[in-house]
Amino acid sequence: MANSKSSSDLKKSSVSPPERREELLAIAAQVFAAQGYNATTVRKIADAAGMLAGSLYYHFDSKESMLDEILSGFLDELWARYDAVLSAGLGPRETLEALVTESFREIDRHLAAVAIYQRESKHLVTQPHFAYLVESQQKFEKAWLGTLQRGVSAKVFRADLDVRLTYRFVRDTVWVAASWYRPGGRHSPEEIARQYLSMMLEGIALHDS
Repeated sequence: MANSKSSSDLKKSSVSPPERREELLAIAAQVFAAQGYNATTVRKIADAAGMLAGSLYYHFDSKESMLDEILSGFLDELWARYDAVLSAGLGPRETLEALVTESFREIDRHLAAVAIYQRESKHLVTQPHFAYLVESQQKFEKAWLGTLQRGVSAKVFRADLDVRLTYRFVRDTVWVAASWYRPGGRHSPEEIARQYLSMMLEGIALHDS
């Protein structure tokens, strides 16, 4: 019949543009994370989405714009949660604990975006379109260093603590978890954060009572 719709047309019409856009971004993030940004083509993303490459341009003008939305969306949510922690008036230890916990929650929510960020940000920061990554990195460092220094000043953390070395240790220890973490696994983000914090703050050796 002339007015009948194909199954693909019905599928397309049943999904609103915003929902379809988010679906395509999630697929693109998985492809970028698995293959790397430079090795990923629009055709590869389209293939993974089960559509023609030309159809993808209906939603996005380039793979760069897709990457931009993936990373900026992840960072916007991360900073909304970090800023809430930093403005909550918590003590330095509680602030550190909350930042670590929120970090693991973001790894759970945006695993592919975190993997892309870790893999690609070093060269992306040299491109004008991704200049905001530099500002985010500077803000990130300031938040963590400030929390650690506040803890030293308040005598909550050791006086001999090298805050910059500690910051690098905590940062790398937490975010490298994206290389092995799998959503829906044995441990929740909160449980993993609790274990990490226990090791960071209390150590793993038994102490004499």
